[in-house]
Amino acid sequence: MKQQFIFFVCALTLCCSCNQQATQKTVDKEKIKLDSIAKAKKAEEEKERGRPRTADDIVLSKELAYDKYTLEDKYEYKDTFRVFQWEKIKERLAYIENFQREHNDYGIVVNYRNKNGEAPTVSNFRRNAYTRVSDTLGTERYQSAPLYKEGETKHPIIYARDGSLVKLLSSDTLKMITIKGLTNFEGVWDIPRRYVTPIGDTSTFKHVVVVDVTNQNICALEHAEKGWIIRSMNPATTGRHAPPYAMETPTGIFVLQEQKAKMFYYGDGTKTIEGFAPWASRFTNGAYIHGVPVNNPKGKIVEYSWSLGTTPRSHMCVRNASSHAKFVYDWIKPFSSLVIVID
Repeated sequence: MKQQFIFFVCALTLCCSCNQQATQKTVDKEKIKLDSIAKAKKAEEEKERGRPRTADDIVLSKELAYDKYTLEDKYEYKDTFRVFQWEKIKERLAYIENFQREHNDYGIVVNYRNKNGEAPTVSNFRRNAYTRVSDTLGTERYQSAPLYKEGETKHPIIYARDGSLVKLLSSDTLKMITIKGLTNFEGVWDIPRRYVTPIGDTSTFKHVVVVDVTNQNICALEHAEKGWIIRSMNPATTGRHAPPYAMETPTGIFVLQEQKAKMFYYGDGTKTIEGFAPWASRFTNGAYIHGVPVNNPKGKIVEYSWSLGTTPRSHMCVRNASSHAKFVYDWIKPFSSLVIVID
């Protein structure tokens, strides 16, 4: 009887041990399974984060910070309709998000009024309707910078428009530096150092103003954790093609460069100050986002004009209601905000 009891205890102990081992194996298998799922999920998340953004990834929401003269997404104009081209805007915002995910040492092409010297003539230049020299892509020599093939500095190939954003690829202490175009032109080029203003590798562009030269409207957008927030939707009036003075507002993506509470302007073909535009924010060449022009240097600010949102009438600038221009002036800052012009 005693031997049977000892055998029973041994058998029970062995059975418990086997059950514990089986349970442990099940736990281990389950842990390995969960670890594999977690790793796969993490890998998928990393893959998703690394995937280039597209227009479909851009989330827009409306939380207006400026609510005067607000336009609808689609609105009547004469016998037709005009719209805010949100899909096209999303494409531009996705592009901006993509290059900001890279490590970039940023710079801006600058040559307002040729202050850094007139650019040399490109090899295959042409003259436009304003009799000005331009490259084969239509970018004018005036107020632009010359771009050379890497290692070749005899003749520039194309021009880089003032206000274009670039990535610096070589030391900014050299006479000629190498850059990669991020906006308005593509590829890697050499450029004289004096035409580039470095803005560092910590710049983030979370404030964007979009100007639509086709629909004659303007909107302001701000990047946040939940996506892009629409801060204003207003009528605007852009530049017209009217040689020899008035020029169209150029399309592209530009860095906001400077601001003036009053931007005084000359009468066409003269050096006489004719008036001023309030709350002016310059993004390329002589193109400003500003309020209603006042044809009197000492006149009072005019809030609104019947011509806003109708047809191009400006000399390259983007006219707004003066209070909206003031909103933009206060809201965006030089070297950390972008202006997108679409057609």
